[in-house]
Amino acid sequence: MSEGTGPHPADLGLTQARALVRRAVDKAEQLGLRGAIAVVGASGALLTASRMDAGGPGGMTRARSKAWISATQQIPSAEHLRRMTTIAPPVTAGFAAASPDALFPGAGGLPITVGGVVVAGIAASGATVGPFLPAGVDPRAVSADGRPANPEDLLIAYALGIGYEGQHGDDGQRWEQRFGALVVDPADSLGLAPAPTASRQAQLDWATALSDAALAAAARSGVRVAVAVVDRGGDPIKQDLMDGAPVGGVAVAQAVAGAAALFDCESGGLGRRFGRAEAVAELVTAPVLGLPGGLPVRDAARVVAGLGVGGADPSLCHEIAAAALAALDDRAAP
Repeated sequence: MSEGTGPHPADLGLTQARALVRRAVDKAEQLGLRGAIAVVGASGALLTASRMDAGGPGGMTRARSKAWISATQQIPSAEHLRRMTTIAPPVTAGFAAASPDALFPGAGGLPITVGGVVVAGIAASGATVGPFLPAGVDPRAVSADGRPANPEDLLIAYALGIGYEGQHGDDGQRWEQRFGALVVDPADSLGLAPAPTASRQAQLDWATALSDAALAAAARSGVRVAVAVVDRGGDPIKQDLMDGAPVGGVAVAQAVAGAAALFDCESGGLGRRFGRAEAVAELVTAPVLGLPGGLPVRDAARVVAGLGVGGADPSLCHEIAAAALAALDDRAAP
C-alpha cells in the first residue's frame, strides 16, 4: 500500500521514490556534485537512497536524517533547524533524545505531499553536496529565474519538479563571493533546466542492478523485503524498501550487508568465526548483525561490497541475496 486514501496513513511508493532520487542524481551530475540522496516515508522508514560515485561515506546518513526530519515533522528541515535554535535548550535536548534519526538537523530537506498530505521527505548530502558552489560551475547553472541558487537546494527542487526556493538562507552571499556582481537574466537561468540522464555512475548503476536483482528474487519468493548494498567499509551505496515490507528490514539489511563486507564472510557465519558476533559489532562504526541475509561481493578474490536482505525469515533472505548475486554473476563490480 502506498499513497493510500483509506484509514491507514501510507508512505510514498518505492517506484515514485526511486524516480525522485534518479532525477536528483541527474541534476547533481550535471552540476558536478557527488553525494547521496535519500527519501524517507512519513512513517519514518527509509524508502530508497542512492550514493553517487565518489560520494564519500557519511553523506547517506546525513541525507537520511534531513529527509526523516522533513517527512516526520512535515516541514522543511531548514525550518526545523530554525525552531531548534530558538527554543529552550532542554526542549531541543529532549527532541534529540526522543528522535535519534534527527541527528543531523541541517537545511535542505523538503517534505513530499500528495493530495495535501505529507507522504515522504527528500534530502541530499555528501562529499560535495551542500550550499557551496562547485569549482568552475557556470553561473547560469546555479541560478533560477535570474536569482542566485545553491546546488543542494537546486537538485532537490529539480527532483520534485517545483520552483526554486533557497533553504540555506545565504544564496546571495555565496554568489557574491564567487561571482561578484554578475547578474543572470531570468531567461538565461539554467538551474531548473532539464538535466541529461546521469552517465558517469558506474558504481551506483551496478549497485542498483544488484538491488533490482534482489527485489526481483524476493517478489518471486512472495515476500517483501529491504535491500542494502554497502561498500567495503559498510557505508550504504544503494538501499530500497519494497512497498509493504517490514520497516525493521531496513536496519537488518544494512547491518547484515555491513557484516559481510567488513569481515568478508556470510553474515550468518559471523558468530562461528569470532565466537560472539555482538562483541565484534561493538568494534566497528558501521552497523553489523550476525544473522543470515548478508553476503560479501567480490571482484576476483577482493571484497568490494556487501549485499544485505532483511525483513523476511533470515534463511530466505540469505537465499534471496544468493540469487541476486548469481543473477549478476557475469557483471563485474566496478
